[in-house]
Amino acid sequence: MQNQQVKVRQLQRVIQSIPTSDGGGVKLRRSLGQSGFMRLDPFLMLDEFSSENPDDYIAGFPDHPHRGFETVTYMLDGHMLHQDHLGNKGDLKSGGAQWMTAGRGIIHSEIPQQESGRMRGFQLWINLPANEKMKPAGYLDIQPDEIPLVHLANAGTVKVIAGTAMQDGKAVAGPIQGLTTAPLFIDVHLSAGESFSQLITEGHNAFVYPYEGKVLIGAKAEQRLLEPQSVGVLSAGESVEVTAAETPVSFILLAAKPLLEPIVQYGPFVMNTREEIDQAIADYQNGQLV
Repeated sequence: MQNQQVKVRQLQRVIQSIPTSDGGGVKLRRSLGQSGFMRLDPFLMLDEFSSENPDDYIAGFPDHPHRGFETVTYMLDGHMLHQDHLGNKGDLKSGGAQWMTAGRGIIHSEIPQQESGRMRGFQLWINLPANEKMKPAGYLDIQPDEIPLVHLANAGTVKVIAGTAMQDGKAVAGPIQGLTTAPLFIDVHLSAGESFSQLITEGHNAFVYPYEGKVLIGAKAEQRLLEPQSVGVLSAGESVEVTAAETPVSFILLAAKPLLEPIVQYGPFVMNTREEIDQAIADYQNGQLV
């Protein structure tokens, strides 16, 4: 019996990022999370920050609370220090990442450790299921040399931050594994005209975000162009194919299992009901968030 052909995902929806600011006035571009209608379960928000002007980032993100979800910071360039109310400190350096589980609550800051040069990277918010929203906070600092780098046959590269990538018949596992949402997070670089394919678990939501260059998404006969600084939400399927359109490209690809639960968000708190949000606000005001 012949094997059935793998169903390739297509570009279903585009969410163009918009300029905004957050924290102490850090300039960034927000795609997912512009509003409650621009999420992709379980992904709540995606910010890209990129500037060589220290005035755009130097104030960083002073002390602020979180409850009910996870934050992922991936640094392309720059140096940022994370500190939290528990006394933890972590250095985020070029090529590294931090995966923080806010759980029942954490108060932390993220402050640049440079006065000049480029600061560039992403912050992603991933929802937690209802039965994990009140678990103890924790985080994992991931150094650049702890993120596997795969060299593709076409001279491209893939960095595997979370989940497992399949390349040349080999499984390459990133440092983040075993989470309920089973996230896949990879950073791909391709030369002009080169293509990349990746298996994605059927039923998981997925998107592509090119941050340098334009990409073509889909099987050859059905390719659609995706401009940089845009989230390309993918259709259902078992794999994705991405081609560098005109110039070398860099993009992140993310996928995860949807939670299919109600979402009630109030700023840095993401819960399932309004009553839980009210409790989070009260806990923060009373010094009992954590």
